[in-house]
Amino acid sequence: MNALLDLDRLTVRRGARAVVDGVSLRVAAGEVVGLLGPNGAGKTTLLRAALGLLPHEGRSSLARLSPRERARMVAFLPQGREIAWPVPVADLVALGRAPHGSPDRDDPAVARAIARMALEDFRTRPATELSGGEQARVLIARTLAQETPLILADEPVAGLDPEAQIRTMQVFADHARAGGAVVASIHDLGLAARHCTRLVLLKAGRLVADGTPREVLTEANLAQVFAIRGYHAETGDGPVFLPLGTVA
Repeated sequence: MNALLDLDRLTVRRGARAVVDGVSLRVAAGEVVGLLGPNGAGKTTLLRAALGLLPHEGRSSLARLSPRERARMVAFLPQGREIAWPVPVADLVALGRAPHGSPDRDDPAVARAIARMALEDFRTRPATELSGGEQARVLIARTLAQETPLILADEPVAGLDPEAQIRTMQVFADHARAGGAVVASIHDLGLAARHCTRLVLLKAGRLVADGTPREVLTEANLAQVFAIRGYHAETGDGPVFLPLGTVA
């Protein structure tokens, strides 16, 4: 199966230090990949370098595309959630359609994205009047409106309430089931274990583990990368993972 993202020994240096160090990764249609690691592990840098936004060594299939091709192939949701202008929500979401022509708030893709993030009641509201969590949902909707095969999202559920977090992960799962793929950096290990088909674990810029949640969130990996202990359980509603405490 053709990969939607193919990284080969991707490396990003700051001075003499490699902040992303030789990471190889292939992501295929149907996958929701959780990018895990402590603060400073290189998650954001990896996503930005994969998009060709940072100088890098090695190869990224996305960085080789023209800007227009890349905008139609991948949608990027950065960490920043600031909305500076009092633009109506529907108009802001419509900006996701820019790679496909002039943004239009009446585009069916805009309506689909607004519905997926439960924003119908906010269509005409200035985005700057919304709460921080509501603004985050609007920016996720803008990403969805781009309707690309691949989504790269940097901490997409940060600052969201539990319902919105679960909704977002379910939307990502729906996108993957429809033939797309998502790579999202996530700090909530429980959410990642429950909703991701695959986890990629980074420490100090290096890939430590890559596999199913059970294969990656092992006692040894948790201790080595996060210095914590965790609890796994299989329930009728699916897998559950809880961090329990720190290790010496």
